[in-house]
Amino acid sequence: MSDSDPRTLIKIARENGSTEQAAPVDLGQRVRELRKARAWTLEQAASQAGLARSTLSKIENGQMSPTYDALKKLATGLEITVPQLFTPPRAGQVNGRMAVTKSGQGTAQATVTYEHELLADTLTKKQMLPYRARVRARTMEEFDGWVRHDGEEFLYVLTGVVRLYTEFYEPVEMRRGDSAYYDAAMGHNVVSVSAEDANILWVTSLV
Repeated sequence: MSDSDPRTLIKIARENGSTEQAAPVDLGQRVRELRKARAWTLEQAASQAGLARSTLSKIENGQMSPTYDALKKLATGLEITVPQLFTPPRAGQVNGRMAVTKSGQGTAQATVTYEHELLADTLTKKQMLPYRARVRARTMEEFDGWVRHDGEEFLYVLTGVVRLYTEFYEPVEMRRGDSAYYDAAMGHNVVSVSAEDANILWVTSLV
């Protein structure tokens, strides 16, 4: 694995991750938390789900077991899937956390083909890895083969012009404001084709 491979950055980000198993979910408490997260009253949530207020109240208070039809209505009203009703928040999750990275103050990771600047690097247990990159490479020959890693990736061109090479698609020329979202397990590389080095924003999912 070369030092220009984003897998190196992803490995670093994952070192602070957690593999703890979540406890079984309390459906009533889960529904109440989801409702309150949307700042909905019982009446509003019941209306959204097409349920009687009394029915929703009994579900939240553990006084009745909802039918599958009621669960589907609840999920639709809350704009989630039925499985998400039974998916608790991650153990140890802290709500309302934030990290601000001032311009030019990210963690630098210089390589032969890219100059990475890791953003929000002070946050642990992130679900995505955002970083800015200055693209030094001008040809595919400068890379040691395809870059591949787990997860999905979003690329946004900030300045300059780049050419995005992928394993299964024709190369795409991208300019400021253009973006791409792709499966990062597919081989991919980015080169600058403008006179100056291009700058891009990359966001990689940490799966």
